[in-house]
Amino acid sequence: MLHSLRGGPFTQYIVMKSIAGFILAVALALSPAARAADGKLSVVAAENFYGDIARQIGGDRIDVVSIMNNPDQDPHLFETTPGIVRQIADAQIVILNGADYDPWMDKLIAAAPRPGRVVISAAQITGAKSGGNPHLWYAPATMPVVATAIAKAFAAADAAHASDYALRLTATLASLEKISLRVAQLKSRHAGAAITATEPVFGPMADALGLTVRNQRLALAVMNDTEPSARDVAAFENDLKDRKVKLMLYNKQVSAKLTERLRSIATKAKVPVVGVTETQPAGVAFQDWMLGQLDAVDKALTGPNS
Repeated sequence: MLHSLRGGPFTQYIVMKSIAGFILAVALALSPAARAADGKLSVVAAENFYGDIARQIGGDRIDVVSIMNNPDQDPHLFETTPGIVRQIADAQIVILNGADYDPWMDKLIAAAPRPGRVVISAAQITGAKSGGNPHLWYAPATMPVVATAIAKAFAAADAAHASDYALRLTATLASLEKISLRVAQLKSRHAGAAITATEPVFGPMADALGLTVRNQRLALAVMNDTEPSARDVAAFENDLKDRKVKLMLYNKQVSAKLTERLRSIATKAKVPVVGVTETQPAGVAFQDWMLGQLDAVDKALTGPNS
């Protein structure tokens, strides 16, 4: 079973500047805050991929802020700031992942209450539980239901523009369908292929593709920042050296000596290596981000001689 390092027994990975600093941030947040400009809906997303979907549906009728928005940032080392708390305090609609991926959001929402605020949790909508793989946005079925919930919240808060939100939702769902179609195409081509990964970031998508993911104990240990066993490390290395896997995935946002060593072994063994990220790259829509990573996986699994 997977356990997320973002909450529960792994809250040591959520870095808060200090208790005193957090109290100060809350105090500042609860001071009178400016309303969203021009009557726009004020939206805060914990992660930028949810913020991007909100922007696709809300258009110029919303002001959206994404807290985790830097693809070069290690999501494991998040630090809150007074500015973030103020943004949440003023938000009419808050979107988060849940499933202990971003437990700091629950604390900030509770510390900065607002009457009538709508909180949209991807985990709650999809029925995901703590202890499972928290990278819910990599499951093709997640974003369509989250997008639908976002559109519903926008329409309820701004009924005068409900038809606009409905039209944008239709366009967004049609665009998201491209991901599902691409997944079906790749599944028919690569289902059953053995791969390995240094972290389970891509796990839900790998499941959707029907891939066989090996060495999951090591991936879990790396995600939770615990020491993998020597046996698990050896098994991972042997899979690469003996070319028992067709692809190695790694998290480009987390730098670790073990990951670098495994990448080196994969390169020497001529096992394709594909990097994935937990945070959406700047200037790229969610759909294009997912499709780009699927293309990279397809190319790696197809091989140069296929």
